Amino acid sequence: MTMQANELLARHATVGEIAAALPGATAVFRRFGMDFCCKGSVALQDSARQRGIDLAEVERALSALDGVADCDAAPGATPALIDHILARYHEIHRRELPELIRLARRVEEVHAGKAGVPAGLADLLQTMAEELEQHMCKEELILFPAMKRQMAGLVLDAPIACMRREHDGHGEHLRALDALTDGITLPSGACRTWQALYAGLAKLSEDLMQHIHLENNVLFPRFSAMVSSGD
Repeated sequence: MTMQANELLARHATVGEIAAALPGATAVFRRFGMDFCCKGSVALQDSARQRGIDLAEVERALSALDGVADCDAAPGATPALIDHILARYHEIHRRELPELIRLARRVEEVHAGKAGVPAGLADLLQTMAEELEQHMCKEELILFPAMKRQMAGLVLDAPIACMRREHDGHGEHLRALDALTDGITLPSGACRTWQALYAGLAKLSEDLMQHIHLENNVLFPRFSAMVSSGD
């Protein structure tokens, strides 16, 4: 186990802190179904208990990350991190959600009444798209420019708290999506449109979780209590 991982586990760090500090940890948490974004403030042992997972098994997986590169790594400096979030997540959500909505409506219409049809999925995705658009616009027009300017004495606690609350709402939508699709599991004999839809949903779920994680656990803490990161 790396010294970094050992120290994080020894002081009972939260899943959000571990995800932000330990390369590769986000992939481990996704594998165990542990919420490291919206519920990143939960201690590792509490998160494992809530999921009914053996804490020792999670710790072994984290310790095995020694020297493993993190495919989710993002730039460290604040302006570069913000630009990464905009290009990797904001633009991708806007590009992919309309097609997922179209596919969902097609599946619901063509296969209405069949076992496993995710009735209501298209409407859920439409709501997600609308709320995400509003949320991302607030960040792009107000919060992110302020962070890039990093003016002395700038108060960001209130807008950050608002963004965190909206992130919680996005997390609720992801849980609803998971419930509608039986964990994004295809039924037997699913058509190619259905297969394409669920492949896209799996990517959306992973992208949105990583998006929220980078903001909640990496970017926002730099500006908590009106403290600039100095990047």
